[in-house]
Amino acid sequence: MAQLNYNHLRYFWAVAHDGNLTRTAERLNLSQSALSTQIRKLEDRLGHPLFERRGRQLHLTEAGRLALDHADTIFATGEELLDTLRAEGRARRALRVGALATLSRNFTLAFLRPLMGRADVEIVLRSGGPAELLQALERLNLDVVLLNRAAAEDAVTPFVSHKIDEQGVSLVGTPARLSGGAALEDLLTDQPVILPTSDSGVRTGFDALCDRLGLRPQIAAEVDDMAMMRLMARADAGLAVLPPIVVTDELAQGTLVEAHRLPGIVESFYAVTLARRFPNPLLRALVHGAAPGAPRG
Repeated sequence: MAQLNYNHLRYFWAVAHDGNLTRTAERLNLSQSALSTQIRKLEDRLGHPLFERRGRQLHLTEAGRLALDHADTIFATGEELLDTLRAEGRARRALRVGALATLSRNFTLAFLRPLMGRADVEIVLRSGGPAELLQALERLNLDVVLLNRAAAEDAVTPFVSHKIDEQGVSLVGTPARLSGGAALEDLLTDQPVILPTSDSGVRTGFDALCDRLGLRPQIAAEVDDMAMMRLMARADAGLAVLPPIVVTDELAQGTLVEAHRLPGIVESFYAVTLARRFPNPLLRALVHGAAPGAPRG
């Protein structure tokens, strides 16, 4: 069986990181045609195209992204060999994670905990809006996206949504605000509340609960960021409607207390991946039968 030609792999590696065939050819003092030939030979050997051309730009295919990950590891290992006596690190595999900017940081940490601290793993974490993150996932710039709702799946973009956890939602506030042990209906009548914005599933559930109870609560703030809701609750701006995982530390320290679990309202947490022939093997420990099980606060 013919062996992999590492010269071909290095040429591919250089073009993949430069993102431009012309620039790489000039840097390596090669003609564009000679460089293209070397990459085609590697593609023939691997049996998969590594680049696709969109206009004048080269973009990695799924096989190209996988080959680049391995090439990074292979050439990093060469550097590691030179640095062994100085103990300057080990080759590592990267996991590229996108997290909804408004998602609980505690949930994100709980999801990543099985890989945290591993010397052979580098976690690259990026936050943003759902459309932006799913687009990056579709382009293979991310391996997984953490959202609070399942992604729409269609024949063009086969997103796969793995439900990682589901949390009840509570009314949370400072001990001073909740010292009387009042009933849920009384708290929602007498106390200002800090709510998620109207596009949130939690907000939809809360509004439905208030309609059932015939209540019109006083809204202190509408916030699209759970971390900001936590800070506002700590600042005693009102009672926050959120999953206890968001305020795990505050509940443990007693700076916030959980007054009531709100019936019928849940926040779901999803890890969204793309149906890929070559998935990142690090995902197996996180979404395929070994979910971290976020703490319940």
